[in-house]
Amino acid sequence: MTRPAPFVFLLLGVSLLTACDNMAKQPRDKTWTPADGGSANAGPDRKVWPPQPPPNSIAREDLPQPPPALTAALLARGKERYEIYCTPCHGYLGDGDGMIVRRGFPQPPSFHGDALRNAPTRHFYEVATNGWGAMYSYADRVGSDDRWAIAAYIRALQASQNTAAAELPETVRGTLR
Repeated sequence: MTRPAPFVFLLLGVSLLTACDNMAKQPRDKTWTPADGGSANAGPDRKVWPPQPPPNSIAREDLPQPPPALTAALLARGKERYEIYCTPCHGYLGDGDGMIVRRGFPQPPSFHGDALRNAPTRHFYEVATNGWGAMYSYADRVGSDDRWAIAAYIRALQASQNTAAAELPETVRGTLR
């Protein structure tokens, strides 16, 4: 019986490594787009942006939602949702001293630090949507509108804890202790 020449093994090894390398470097597109770059809902000479998936398909990702208008009802809803979902870690004042932190869980950052006071409101929405650090995503528990309401309430918490009494209207100052 004859042994195959060493170059056959070398050729086989190189072809396997090349195939694996090409598969590892495949481009990845997370959103659906038609092959022609247009939209399934557009005519041949008209393109719609952003591209829309075909009818009766299931979306893989939510499209970014614009922030709603700031209203008293939005803040009330945000307070309610914040107290349900956020206070166990972040505390009622947003200082990162919630009940489970007192029992040994890692402390989240305070909403009253410079970094988070200067962050855009969308940051709070995105963190609730995607998670950050030890915080997991709440997208499957809290709807998009409620995440915006929570973000608005966090802004109200920040204002309540970082505004000097002299800057408040006279009617509000009279109610302070």
